[in-house]
Amino acid sequence: MFEASRPPDEPCSPEWIRRLPKAEVHLHLEGCVPLDTIAADGARRSGVDFEPQTGTPLFRDLAAFLAILDHSCALVTDGGRLEKIAYEIAVRAAANGVGHVDVIFNPVHWPAWRPDLQGFVGHLDRGFAAGEADMGVTASLCLSLTRTQPPGESVELVDWLLAARPDRVVALSVDGNESVAGHTGRRFAPLFERARGAGFRTCAHAGESSGPEGVRDAVDLLRVERVDHGIRAAEDPALVEELAARAVPLDICPTSNIRLGVVTSLTTHPIERLRAAGVPVSVNTDDPLLFGVSVTDEYLRCTEAFSWEPVVLGEVARTSIESSFAEPERKRWLLAALDHFLEDACAPAQRGKDSSDGGL
Repeated sequence: MFEASRPPDEPCSPEWIRRLPKAEVHLHLEGCVPLDTIAADGARRSGVDFEPQTGTPLFRDLAAFLAILDHSCALVTDGGRLEKIAYEIAVRAAANGVGHVDVIFNPVHWPAWRPDLQGFVGHLDRGFAAGEADMGVTASLCLSLTRTQPPGESVELVDWLLAARPDRVVALSVDGNESVAGHTGRRFAPLFERARGAGFRTCAHAGESSGPEGVRDAVDLLRVERVDHGIRAAEDPALVEELAARAVPLDICPTSNIRLGVVTSLTTHPIERLRAAGVPVSVNTDDPLLFGVSVTDEYLRCTEAFSWEPVVLGEVARTSIESSFAEPERKRWLLAALDHFLEDACAPAQRGKDSSDGGL
């Protein structure tokens, strides 16, 4: 069950970080298929190798990673399994202090369900509804297009979204290998404009397999509310200043960036430089089961690597909630829970400061 009011432990301890109220806004449904599904049905014969110590798949690059997604999701043909995947997302979220999740799904990876997207979303809705009832975690879905799919398929998906308007699907996204697709901002801009005009939220993958120019496309052409990854914006100081001035959130997934070779290590990861420059950042898992990480793990690793104090952790958690696609009332509730949680952690530091200032 999601815990919001229990008094915190020692600030920045693993348990304190685990219970810090937060949201997760960069989470792929495709990365939540259980590993035993991937290992079954002859997955190894399809070229999927597993790291012996962690038991998670090995990836040569982003292209190999996307191929594994195609393989694993193709094995999910039963609605009950979809409902279980959604329910277990809520279970993991609650265990990590996450009160809301924005879950990205891309129909390209789910061949058994492409003819029945309404049924696909219906099964997910049932799983998430059960998770909310049992765990207190709310969930929204983001329909993602693929940069490399034929343009007509993208139009068909947006047509379906605007006609069907499934309650739980609240946003349009786009992902895929930017280094293969090249600049696609102008091609997708009209589709994002249609979705926005119909009341849908927007986000986009950029600045992962592309450089800063991909982030500019997402912000200026697609006019997204937040950027998934976006870390290569750090290569362009003027863009960093612009993102900070416009308060464009970056939904960052440190372990994913390392595992897929975008950065060499956490110590060289630009998340702290971006945050210190005033860019709103959140910490997310991307594909938690494939990378063998939790939200708590990601917060802990950043805390250790960058010496994050409670005020910074609170800032990052606040960005995750504020940039989420949760309903306004749910967002207000989560922010109030975060403020309450942080009071005890930050009060001693403030009292010490007041004492050093002579109590003024």
